[in-house]
Amino acid sequence: MGNLNAVDAPEIDAFRNTAAAIRAELAKAIVGQEEVVRHVLVGLVSNGHTLLEGVPGLGKTLLIRSLGQALVLRFSRIQFTPDLMPADITGTEIMEERDGGRRGFRFQHGPIFANLVLADEINRATPKTQSALLEAMQERQVTVANTTYPLPAPFFVLATQNPIEQEGTYPLPEAQLDRFLFKVNVPFPSAAEVSEILNRTTGEAEPALSPVASGETLIAMQRVARQVPVPHAVAGYVARLVVATHPDQSASRLVNAAIRYGASPRGGQALVLGAKALALFDGRYNVSYDDVAAIAPAALRHRLLLNFEGQAQGVSADDVVADLLAAVPREPDGRA
Repeated sequence: MGNLNAVDAPEIDAFRNTAAAIRAELAKAIVGQEEVVRHVLVGLVSNGHTLLEGVPGLGKTLLIRSLGQALVLRFSRIQFTPDLMPADITGTEIMEERDGGRRGFRFQHGPIFANLVLADEINRATPKTQSALLEAMQERQVTVANTTYPLPAPFFVLATQNPIEQEGTYPLPEAQLDRFLFKVNVPFPSAAEVSEILNRTTGEAEPALSPVASGETLIAMQRVARQVPVPHAVAGYVARLVVATHPDQSASRLVNAAIRYGASPRGGQALVLGAKALALFDGRYNVSYDDVAAIAPAALRHRLLLNFEGQAQGVSADDVVADLLAAVPREPDGRA
């Protein structure tokens, strides 16, 4: 595959056509939410996991389930509950009788062994069970009884959580949140969109989705996205943004007043990978400052830890990201 500086037009066209086909299939089931769908696709082509947050009934689970129907991938859904155990996710060894009357252990694969895993209401499981996802999400493997089992490729975890319900939930620890490349907020639909949702969902027929992309296709899209060049100045801007999320090194008033701890280098990786995907979606072959700014909320909002003052004043992570983008100059000489 050639360098995108010498644009390989067929591969770029194939990338955009496949992305458009997936979006078209999802539109059969999902009304509106274009930005949410776009960011979920950015996560897929960036080879990263995505966390969707929104109140119940906004179609988070439907979106991920529909994505499983639009892709030729092994899809698995895990409904997180307080009584869910780690072995319910990863699998366990079971005793079985073999030929000759002998007995032995055989590993029974859990639902994590899929290409696309829906972790529904992930914050309802206990921290012990949540931690069972850590190795799988980061290393793309599972270790049980001192034996390591690789997960299939591609492998994505798309998780949902409800931000307003507190009883019976367990907030994800920062180490777990950092494993998600992006966190996408799912907004409430407009009145026109609610009307269309009612028209689609209260009739006799349900929309049928067709698979339009395979795992091999997604892997090829990931490879193309990684080849998108990032100008040196834009890479420097990403680095300054990440550093400026920390209160002792920031020009942002909100960062200094409301943030206890900022983003890790994974935040920079999310900015770069997401910006590359956005550039390709828009038909461009290099990353711009605007691409970085567009992906910044999804890449950084879950990596900013508010201090007590920020929480008491009702400051949101998105408020901080907006102030950060306004405070950090795009050019190293201070120009906006």
